[in-house]
Amino acid sequence: MRYLPLTPEDRTEMLARIGAPSVDALFADIPAAKLNPGLDGLPGHQSELSVERTLGRLAARNVPAGSVPFFVGAGAYRHHVPATVDHLIQRSEFLTSYTPYQPEIAQGTLQYLFEFQTQVALLTGMEVANASMYDGSTAAGEAVLMAHRVTKRRKAVIAGNVHPHYRETIATLSRYADDGVTALPPAPNGAEDILAAIDGETSCVVVQSPDVFGHIVDLKPIAEKAHAAGALLIAVFTEVVSLGLIEPPGAQGADIVVGEGQSIGNPLTFGGPYVGLFCTRQKYVRQMPGRLAGETVDADGKRGFVLTLSTREQHIRREKATSNICTNSGLCALAFTIHLSLLGETGLRKLARLNHANACKLADALAAVPGVKVLNGAFFNEFTIRVPGKAADVIEKLAAKGVLGGVPYSRLAPKAGLDDLILVAATEINTDEDRAAYAAALKEVLA
Repeated sequence: MRYLPLTPEDRTEMLARIGAPSVDALFADIPAAKLNPGLDGLPGHQSELSVERTLGRLAARNVPAGSVPFFVGAGAYRHHVPATVDHLIQRSEFLTSYTPYQPEIAQGTLQYLFEFQTQVALLTGMEVANASMYDGSTAAGEAVLMAHRVTKRRKAVIAGNVHPHYRETIATLSRYADDGVTALPPAPNGAEDILAAIDGETSCVVVQSPDVFGHIVDLKPIAEKAHAAGALLIAVFTEVVSLGLIEPPGAQGADIVVGEGQSIGNPLTFGGPYVGLFCTRQKYVRQMPGRLAGETVDADGKRGFVLTLSTREQHIRREKATSNICTNSGLCALAFTIHLSLLGETGLRKLARLNHANACKLADALAAVPGVKVLNGAFFNEFTIRVPGKAADVIEKLAAKGVLGGVPYSRLAPKAGLDDLILVAATEINTDEDRAAYAAALKEVLA
């Protein structure tokens, strides 16, 4: 069977129907310099066996996260995902379900979305959560747009220690909407003067805790200043496990809470797909993007579930839609819900404490290496170290010694001028031997 079953006659007929002289004419708007004239040396075709061998050789060049001591974080974290999660998400009830437009045949999907919303609201200390979004960064961008709608203002203040990818996503959405953004410079030592940037034109303040450098931020004074100015506080997190130990953003006065849920139920998988978490206060629920699954009863009085709010443009909302995000990352949300259900509150708190304890041990070990300085006081499972020279070079040398030692901040923000900083994460998967290997390798590299 051909992969492209259309015959030359089929193509000729199709081109005639649309009035195009050739296939190339369909790409006339693309600048010639951007067109690739060939396949860059790739063979025209190979057998299936040859393709498998070629891809296998390419894959072997990667270093799997579980094969060496692994301390990479910066928004994507390696945690243990129980085998039960993968088993349950493959059950036929979930595999055969797609978009829950018809509640009579999608009760399983609607129920787990309802449970997911309940879990996220409890984790964050908020009153209502939606049925998930693409990922944490796009959730942050949507939160800013929502704040503009609520406050009728168009300027966001973004703390300097918000993850650069989140900052860039917000800036992109704001640029094309002609909205204003006051982006503060990064402060690796955690000393940001966010309060001074809030004024009477501010619609929202975006603050991350733990921030990209690992510092835990007290949101309460920021919330007070924002509310006094008529602005909203948007609290961001990239490591959802931290909510098992740190006071939830809702209890600190946040109006919208967004973040990444990958750490629970979802492996690294080369960077995605992930699951964005989005919560807010009940009074703002109709301005919330995404959709909301609700509980009800059927004609016989039995418990059932429906889509209570569907605010995107596909639900015949058109220009009244609050968002054009067209998925809820359902499989990732399901994995999140199953894993968190297996953990329960007690398990999540134990997991969070273990993460924090492992990070403290690692910070002590690295701080003892000559030339290394840990920049954090309080942190959860991620912190920042300053090393002599370029952090990117240090990371490459560590990798050559079989240690994935973290993320150089320069990789996230090349123009920030912070080339000597490494973001280091430790989770429950790290052992004493892993930590000793990192400290020993770092000492050798810096010698």
